[in-house]
Amino acid sequence: MELRDLTLDDRRLYEGLLYDPVVMADLGGPLPPGDVEIKLQRDVVTTANDETWISVIVSDDGEAMGSVCIWSVEGDGSGGRPYSEIGWMVLPEFQGRGIGRWAVGAILDRARADGRWGVIHAHPGVSNAPSNGICRSLGFTMVETVDVDYVGRKLTCNHWQIDAGHAGVT
Repeated sequence: MELRDLTLDDRRLYEGLLYDPVVMADLGGPLPPGDVEIKLQRDVVTTANDETWISVIVSDDGEAMGSVCIWSVEGDGSGGRPYSEIGWMVLPEFQGRGIGRWAVGAILDRARADGRWGVIHAHPGVSNAPSNGICRSLGFTMVETVDVDYVGRKLTCNHWQIDAGHAGVT
């Protein structure tokens, strides 16, 4: 497997992830039609400008299996301090194989080498056992349970964090 930067050619992957009820179950359900094109274009630009790291998880035979990303958030709602966040999605046909864990570990290794992201936060839904398990297994620390706004949807999430400046298990 490898990670590569997101491109405009990844529209099919984005549609597969963001319109799929299984993938989006813990994020309030699939996004409305039309939102994917806007999101893809914005994400490709921010990735090309090195403002975000949005990577496609690619199989050994070149098939896109999901995505993993790190981005900066301007304010956290408690004092407005900026912070870094990580998120990931794996297409249903590839779930349960350790692909998400591998991808999160790989991008965290890259973040440690780069040094700019600092403490990175993750917010998997409280009912998303696989994603919470990835956080636990990679050395994230559970902070609290919080309500998070995701595209206008209120989600109850576990708040995890890891210091990307320190070595971890990958």
